[in-house]
Amino acid sequence: MTNSLLTKSIPYEEFDYQTLLDSIHGYAQPRMKISSMLAKGDIVRVKKGLYILGESLRRRPFCRELLANLIYGPSYVSLEYALHYHGLTPERVETVTSVTCGRSRTFDSPVGAFSYRMIPMEAFRTGMDQVELDDGRSFLIAIPEKALADRIIADRGAGISTQKELHEYLLEDLRIDPANLRGLDPTRLMEIARHYRSRRVKLLADLVKRQR
Repeated sequence: MTNSLLTKSIPYEEFDYQTLLDSIHGYAQPRMKISSMLAKGDIVRVKKGLYILGESLRRRPFCRELLANLIYGPSYVSLEYALHYHGLTPERVETVTSVTCGRSRTFDSPVGAFSYRMIPMEAFRTGMDQVELDDGRSFLIAIPEKALADRIIADRGAGISTQKELHEYLLEDLRIDPANLRGLDPTRLMEIARHYRSRRVKLLADLVKRQR
């Protein structure tokens, strides 16, 4: 199989084992062919059953957020990675962080690290958004308010009990711009606080309301 045939039979940069098998169905020993493709770098195994095209064959950059959804689920991108994605925090985040209603897990892969933090099912069900990709597929990511709520819930050691402490934490520890803070929706935050049953997120909703 030539590389051009491979890219014709695999429509996306990210693909599963069945798509890979279908693309080499004419080979008598498909497993040996897959091993050869991995060794040459034509394909990269992200985790068992999930692959991306190798760098030399890629037609476009692969989508890390989509991979995060596929590696472990049910999950959606949130926490530090989503805060930076939405432009709330300045630092680029190397690990793609997600929330899940399953067990907390971390995966190290050839294309980077992916971490998953368990949150209650009731909190998991609220505050996610679907982002459409140019090719018609989509991935799930927390809305800005949910990403921030997940982050402050996760940081149990912060010892936040007042609006003043929370305000300092947001501006100094997370380095959130005050203008971005004012842009959040306090009504959404209050709904998230209800699902989380969290006093700290309610404190955040009240703080944002006062900033507006």
